[in-house]
Amino acid sequence: MNKKYDIVVLGGGPGGYVAAIRSAQLGFKTALVEKDNLGGICLNWGCIPTKALLKSAELYDMMKNHSGDFGITVEGLSFDFNKIIKRSRNVSKRVTKGVEYLMRKNKIDVIKGFGKINTSQSLVISNENGEETGEVEFERLIISTGARPRQLDIIPIDREKIITSKEAMTLNELPGEMIIIGAGAIGVEFAYFYNVLGTKVTIVEMLDNIVPLEDKEVSQALANSFKKRGINIFTSTKVLKAGKKGKKVFVEIESLEGKQKLTGDIVLSAIGVTGNTENIGLEKVGVETEKGFIKVNKETFETNVKNIFAIGDVIGPPLLAHVASAEGIHCVEKIKGMNIPGINYDSIPACTYTHPQVASIGLTEDEATRQGYKIKVGKFPYSASGKATAAGDREGFVKLIFDEKYGELLGAHIIGSEATELIAELGIAKELEADYESILKTVHAHPTLSEMIMEAAGNAYGESIHI
Repeated sequence: MNKKYDIVVLGGGPGGYVAAIRSAQLGFKTALVEKDNLGGICLNWGCIPTKALLKSAELYDMMKNHSGDFGITVEGLSFDFNKIIKRSRNVSKRVTKGVEYLMRKNKIDVIKGFGKINTSQSLVISNENGEETGEVEFERLIISTGARPRQLDIIPIDREKIITSKEAMTLNELPGEMIIIGAGAIGVEFAYFYNVLGTKVTIVEMLDNIVPLEDKEVSQALANSFKKRGINIFTSTKVLKAGKKGKKVFVEIESLEGKQKLTGDIVLSAIGVTGNTENIGLEKVGVETEKGFIKVNKETFETNVKNIFAIGDVIGPPLLAHVASAEGIHCVEKIKGMNIPGINYDSIPACTYTHPQVASIGLTEDEATRQGYKIKVGKFPYSASGKATAAGDREGFVKLIFDEKYGELLGAHIIGSEATELIAELGIAKELEADYESILKTVHAHPTLSEMIMEAAGNAYGESIHI
């Protein structure tokens, strides 16, 4: 195997495979090098299979706690944990098969193996045993090797009792007690999933709030919802050490109240990720890295080596699949010489698929104030929505932040049912620099949850009808 391509993509996750498809669409002879299944962490061990797990939990939660509210009687309700896990894996396989089809459809050569930079215009391919199987030459290389869970010495991962998100998706049995270190999206999603199925869950977060990147009001609302479910939450709390003792695990923590030891059956470490930059030959051609991620020009995604580019999680935050895909498309279109605007990183939606769901875009209220804006804030509760009331899911609110001077939308924050779908309207609005009036005067269908967005815009300026 010694072939030459216009563009070779190293890594087949949501950044890599999307970049490969766009490359082929634009007429480049394209190859994608991937050592595992196509789809990367997102499709195989992240975004997609976790949402399958969460859907099972949501359905069980609804039937167990709310079916009577709808006049439905359920007797003998139970769940099969192993079948829930199996369904999640099958969903993942189905989606990755779809990516394989897209590769064939777009006539992209998929090269199975581990790619390592040999020169600034070639990769050496090795098999799973480390044996070299050939070389691939390229005019341009796009690195999309993604990231992996970050590990600390104080939290010794053994993948059995002290685990990462990957193992949390394929446990053989439901743990009685789980301690989750880290309360970002991954941590809180697994907290919800396991709590619904009956696991006693404790969350430990070093910062002041769970989902700490979200607006403070949203973080507090989610924490209150979790506490009502019986989830224990420690914030502003430092982990000193985690380990095993017999069949149990322990986590030593320190907060303002002092030190204490938590015990459980499983510790899930969800403390962030680091880029997959090792052993891919970066040092051989001098590609620069910083704090575990590849440095790039965010306008073109070119590294300091002229014909080598990088996209997605391997270049650092925001660590989101849709960002990787956008960067992949943008990178290839820039290589083609297309005159396109840069990615607006201030308008990236963030979504957390707990129940209630959390979604946001743009500035939080605190961030807007720190940046010197005089703001107007509009809120509308789910409890005042006719559609939410009819659906029996009245928890949460929509919160919009506007610049007082011009009325421009600065940020949007939603906690509640279908928040991750509703945020798309606000993404378009923010990208188009919409003001409160354009949102308020857009006629929204009734009855829909999206009416809450219109009402929240009105509330900011004293024009809301239904509160």
